[in-house]
Amino acid sequence: MTDGACSSRDLTQGYLDRIASLDDAGPTLNAVIEVNPRALEDAAALDRERAAGHVRGPLHGIPVLLKDNIDAVGLVNSAGSFALADHLPATDAFLVARLRDAGAVILGKTNLSEWANFRSTRSTSGWSSRGGQTKNPYALERSPCGSSAGTAAAIAASLATVGVGTETDGSIICPASMNGLVGLKPTVGLVSRTGIIPISISQDTAGPMGRTVTDVAIMLNVMAAADPADPAGGASKDRRPIDYTASLRATALAGKRFGVLRQAMGYHPGVDDLMTQAIDAMRAQGAEVIDIQVPTYNAWNDHEMTVLLYEFKDGLNRYLQRAGARVASLEALIAWNREHADEVMPHFGQELLELAQSTGPLTDAAYFQARDEAKRLAGQDGLLAALETNRLDAVIAPSTSPAWKTDPILGDHFVGAGYAMAAVAGTPSVTVPMGDVSGLPVGLTWMARAYTEADLIGFAYAFEQATAKRRAPRYLAP
Repeated sequence: MTDGACSSRDLTQGYLDRIASLDDAGPTLNAVIEVNPRALEDAAALDRERAAGHVRGPLHGIPVLLKDNIDAVGLVNSAGSFALADHLPATDAFLVARLRDAGAVILGKTNLSEWANFRSTRSTSGWSSRGGQTKNPYALERSPCGSSAGTAAAIAASLATVGVGTETDGSIICPASMNGLVGLKPTVGLVSRTGIIPISISQDTAGPMGRTVTDVAIMLNVMAAADPADPAGGASKDRRPIDYTASLRATALAGKRFGVLRQAMGYHPGVDDLMTQAIDAMRAQGAEVIDIQVPTYNAWNDHEMTVLLYEFKDGLNRYLQRAGARVASLEALIAWNREHADEVMPHFGQELLELAQSTGPLTDAAYFQARDEAKRLAGQDGLLAALETNRLDAVIAPSTSPAWKTDPILGDHFVGAGYAMAAVAGTPSVTVPMGDVSGLPVGLTWMARAYTEADLIGFAYAFEQATAKRRAPRYLAP
């Protein structure tokens, strides 16, 4: 664009054409649930700004896709549910306003696991009643993981330059890993949650997803900002560097010390082999790598679920009421789903919605106890204790397994993952491709202390540059 060889309008049109040929036709990825009817108009306006000498920054004129649980004016925000298929937000989410101000072209919305995978105990990742089943572009019969399935599949297939996902526990890291991407889950509160359909005020965050660490760092520069309306936003004020791209150093691993979470391994020999190769690559770059044990590993699971059930009910009721949605409460949503069961529940039910509805208010002692225990077991006595006791810069683990076959009858087939500890602790994590098993991508996750995104970006970049493990998808048929 700077050289005049390409315009934002040309680039936007190219992505729209690619969406038509790969997402709507061809392999029919079903990754993009809606395109922005103003995208070309917005791109042309940004071209005129550039021609006049006004460039807002690196994102000026760059097409971005948003997960369909993020408010954006002119586009439906539905969480993949037919119950909200006509819900047009009146204002942009805080992070969307920042992206627009930075010159990004909002290209459209991406499919997701309905209600961000918080509807059923046997849900299918990447499926929503509004958007259908998103496919993994590496192998079309395989899961894209969730809940940010559409964002991951779309960016892997180059349907936009970069995308935005959201995570409560694994919903950025898992789909990024299974779709050969870099995905960053920020410290809770570093990126605003205002205008995002919620699950958990304790764990929710949005984060950037891209094909390179550099793209993710550029996105985080814009997305990270203290939002006074976000309960966790105040703590993030002045906790971010001026420029995350300053961390993009090929020598960032030298002299650093990392702990391998072996408790998150052992479920697939191919994944373990990739971890061995990744460790060797880090050591070759001057890093020290040791094995560690976390005594509280996974002991937080039951407490976390209690927290999510309580917070989902409270947060969703608040969002629906403020938005003036057709269904104004969780209770009304459950009833609507029952009335439209053939349409919205052909494969699995809504057990988690019903469990959430049965909880009490956030003043319940059971809620406070579960919240404090989950944070202690995953954070203070888990990740943070491991970092301090072993004098580590980060904990590393395989992000997740290779993609399983999509199975609408039995649901997802998770066999192992390494990201949960940081999700429950509310601290940052990043995944970067470390290779593949039978052509299916697998990522390496780095987890560290709160507000150390700059360090994690440096580690991921140095590893990416040293190994260059990402391969473009081949859209393999079953």
